[in-house]
Amino acid sequence: MAKSIIIIGAGMGGMSSGIYGQMNGFRTRIFEMHYLPGGQCASWQRKGYTFDVCIHHLMGCSPNAGINRLWTDLGAMPRELAYTKECVSVVSHDGKILIDYYDLDKLEKHLLEIAPQDKQVIHDYIEGIRLFKEYDFMDDLMMGNIIDVVKNIPAVLRSLKWFKPTMADYAGRFSDPFLQKAFQLMEYSIPECPFALHLLKHASGCRKDIAWPIGASEAFAGSIAKRYEALGGEIHYRKKVTRIITRDGKAVGVELADGSEEYADIIISNADGRKTLLELLEGRYMNTQLGEYCGEPADETNWAVHVFLGVDRDLSKEPSSIVMLLNEPVTIAGHETRSLEMQTYGFDRTMAPEGKGVIKVELVSKYSYWKELARDRQSYEAEKQKVAEQVIELLENHFHGIREQIEVVDVPTLLTWERFMGGTHGFANFPNKKTGFFSSMIKSSGMTVPGLDNFYFAGVWATSAGALFANALSGKKVIQRICRKERQKFSTQTM
Repeated sequence: MAKSIIIIGAGMGGMSSGIYGQMNGFRTRIFEMHYLPGGQCASWQRKGYTFDVCIHHLMGCSPNAGINRLWTDLGAMPRELAYTKECVSVVSHDGKILIDYYDLDKLEKHLLEIAPQDKQVIHDYIEGIRLFKEYDFMDDLMMGNIIDVVKNIPAVLRSLKWFKPTMADYAGRFSDPFLQKAFQLMEYSIPECPFALHLLKHASGCRKDIAWPIGASEAFAGSIAKRYEALGGEIHYRKKVTRIITRDGKAVGVELADGSEEYADIIISNADGRKTLLELLEGRYMNTQLGEYCGEPADETNWAVHVFLGVDRDLSKEPSSIVMLLNEPVTIAGHETRSLEMQTYGFDRTMAPEGKGVIKVELVSKYSYWKELARDRQSYEAEKQKVAEQVIELLENHFHGIREQIEVVDVPTLLTWERFMGGTHGFANFPNKKTGFFSSMIKSSGMTVPGLDNFYFAGVWATSAGALFANALSGKKVIQRICRKERQKFSTQTM
């Protein structure tokens, strides 16, 4: 008889584990605490507006991309997509704008108009994108095998010089003051982000591999859940797992919040790593390294709060992603900020009523800041309202008259994340964080814990990458690993 697998959580890693498990003859069940699939891949509706907390740049949209094969396996592709003309835009308080066009000729001309004196730096930037455009690094380094990796060694060697600088380092090469400030924030407002990651993402956009799924995260995750159930998998919603049952050093089942117990040959957790280790496994399967990861992060600063605005305003002509530089620093949610990172959704007609639009502003703060406020519900709600007011006031500088056009305001924090998805610190601290972004995506370490057999992690805890496709890929990798252990050939065909 085929072996059975219980999966904790219907996030990307969990559903991917279930789909590839079903494809390879395992009997799988998913237990999900929420009433919807997707985990962090979530969106919701408020008075006709859709607010999406997850997708920024969905990779794997081109039929020629390796990641597209993953999404096709999972039932997420093909689907209706919207393509944007730019990767990101940065605007100053006095109206200057940098638009990082995917059209490289247009981008080069635009940058030269801003700073003709920086011709060489601009040329090098364009050539860097062209180099990364020649190769699908994500395909061969992540989706391929060792042969694919080896054949890309010449390309990697040619691009090595781009892997050392950060966004801030490259921004420092410009002499133009505006480009110095703007350029370092083009990759999710993270100056320390590897410059190569930006080149890789921009090149993917040039190849039409980055797009937006019409209908947002809920529709995207829903298509994957539908694929899983069509393969015979079961998702049990509103079924919170409170304990992983172990016997003789093996994971054998789970206990649910209602006191019932479910048993299987293999357990996969797509739940929060800390809660899995400290609560579901009661801290019994730890080593020094895992103990450090489960502690409070040394720096828990993270994207901890969002401000969503449903506005009676046509946003179809606005850039899809905007970083707004502030005239002077402002303290919001206990954190000093000098810019606002935001998305506008004028490119998706399903996100708002006709002629209207959605703006999402993402803010850096700390989990502990909101956790302390939540001791008093009134204080917590008052701070959320204050944050929204601060953001709206700042947005007036670019979106003149926006205050009078606001119809809906929603302010989720990491505590909202915790309530619906079970996470704590978001992406502030992962088990593979110290290995760096690229190595953490390529490796499959972090899937097991010491001293416990028949147990695996999937999702963010296993990859540390945070990217949606990486979390989905972790589900494929964990089933590949299980197949190797069971001495059976891994398949992506329906059995």
